[in-house]
Amino acid sequence: MELNQKFTAETFPHDPEKATLEGRNKFIAFWLFLGGETVLFSSLFATFLALRNSTAGGAAAHEMFEPSTVFLATMLLLTSSLTSVYAMYHMKNFNHKQMNVWLGITLLLGLGFLILEINEFSHYVEHYHFTIKSSAFGSSFYLLVGTHGAHVLVGLLWITTLLLRNAKRGLNLYNAPKFYVASLYWHFIDVVWIFIFTVVYLIGMVG
Repeated sequence: MELNQKFTAETFPHDPEKATLEGRNKFIAFWLFLGGETVLFSSLFATFLALRNSTAGGAAAHEMFEPSTVFLATMLLLTSSLTSVYAMYHMKNFNHKQMNVWLGITLLLGLGFLILEINEFSHYVEHYHFTIKSSAFGSSFYLLVGTHGAHVLVGLLWITTLLLRNAKRGLNLYNAPKFYVASLYWHFIDVVWIFIFTVVYLIGMVG
């Protein structure tokens, strides 16, 4: 099949992201990329667990973390993973308009998560003087959670760029793998957050 071949809903492949050699190569390369990302976050988690009690006399996790804010941020990000699934469902059914709608909702939810996280960091700095330099705990916390936040920002920019570049092109076998890989990246971000929510926040609030 040609990358820019014109399709209809009836003729569009069921798995457009793997219908061409280029698409399959993108898929394989992305999983290799995720292997490196997994090693990165594993290292950050290990560092945090080793240093989580090194507060240098400052506030501990259970004194700072606010369950309501963290829970709301978690719900926003997990819901965004669901909306990206809907987007890929419509992509596979050759519905460009609905795919864009659900990806747009995904972006809004991801942006809401990022805003909450920035406000959370500001709250810690203002009320507890908890910064990346305040203690080993602070350094490991901001490095882990901040790196995840940076990945969320990259995901938002990635999806936004795809939507803008392909707004008038419609769906084809050239851009379908790009949307699919971006969706997989977004799911990876959500999975990492589940571990952060558990290891950093839940364990931290228990003390």
